[in-house]
Amino acid sequence: MNTINDALAGYLWPFVRVSSMLMVMVIFGAATTPARIRLLVGVAITLAIAPVLPPMPGIELFSLPAVFVIAQQILIGTAMGLVTILLVQTFVLTGQIIGMQTSLGFSSMVDPSSGQQVPAVGNLFLLLTTMIFLAVDGHLLLIRMMVASFDTLPVSMSGISVENYRSLALWGSTMFASALTMAMSSIVALLMINLSFGVMTRAAPQLNIFSIGFPVTMISGLVILWLTLSPVMAHFEQIWDSAQALLCDLVNLQCKVDGGP
Repeated sequence: MNTINDALAGYLWPFVRVSSMLMVMVIFGAATTPARIRLLVGVAITLAIAPVLPPMPGIELFSLPAVFVIAQQILIGTAMGLVTILLVQTFVLTGQIIGMQTSLGFSSMVDPSSGQQVPAVGNLFLLLTTMIFLAVDGHLLLIRMMVASFDTLPVSMSGISVENYRSLALWGSTMFASALTMAMSSIVALLMINLSFGVMTRAAPQLNIFSIGFPVTMISGLVILWLTLSPVMAHFEQIWDSAQALLCDLVNLQCKVDGGP
């Protein structure tokens, strides 16, 4: 009986942690990804990494301690996946700010990651950031960190420390600060355009500022959006490095300068 319990534990505990990460991770955790596909990917990753993992604890699977162990594995996997969500949502928030400022926010689409209606500009940044995340092998790095986490955070009733949970919560402010930083140039540009319209209205009150200003603002917004796309990669690299450093802190990994384990 103990042999069967140990054999099942060698796959069950890693599967819980891996599947929890996939549940909230970018792409895999999206509402458009079928739960069956997510389950199959979790099983495939677990079967691939189980032989190289350290020995699992001899905890009875059908017992009260096993419930607490499962809860800790869910928290660890969810915390790692949440970092990627905050990373992507930084650029989605940037697109929403630009869309609202440039009068392009009235056009909305369904966000594939959450299933909610968001401005189309935000969806543009979401798709762009997701492609960049895949291009830099972010999903593979996350799986690599997941495998390494079984050495630094072994399967037990203890998991991520309270200080690291606090760091994760505080890192959420990076999403708003970075989004505002990327959208600041667009905000200033649109402010100057609106100030120009104010001067025109003061100099020539007979002009219908509403019929002139709206199309000019939209055209200017498209130009500003085109110019804003150029530095996206530089911003992504900076935020991704910070996200990797946070991931390393969460699972107690010794990381290099670039954030990789």
